[in-house]
Amino acid sequence: MTTITPTPTDRPVADRFLDALTARDFTALSHCLAPDVRMRGLIPPGPFETDTADAAVGRFRHWFAGPDAFEMLGCEAGRVGDKLYLRYRVRMRPIDTDAPARIAEQHLFADAGDRIDAIDLLCSGWNPERPYSRT
Repeated sequence: MTTITPTPTDRPVADRFLDALTARDFTALSHCLAPDVRMRGLIPPGPFETDTADAAVGRFRHWFAGPDAFEMLGCEAGRVGDKLYLRYRVRMRPIDTDAPARIAEQHLFADAGDRIDAIDLLCSGWNPERPYSRT
């Protein structure tokens, strides 16, 4: 009987991407992206575009790295036709001050196989955390 040990590429790229982001493991995040990944984004203060994995990971590092406490509040992955869909909401809180927490949500549509080849991203931007009220 042969035993097969799963490697990172045996897991769907969506799971690997979300796990890497949750852990703020930007090296693992880079392994989810094709070297020439095209990333287009609409974020406050405006649109941007990158065309390498290093540049794309740099964006995620800029948004989510650093000393602040980081918490993944929720995430999901799925497909819309041929597109991979990822959604996540995160909370960041300064660890050395009483400053309030801030939250952001991003939605990604991606072309992907074993790695992500193209990303279209929409971001809410950072917002102060407030309870939701339907009234």
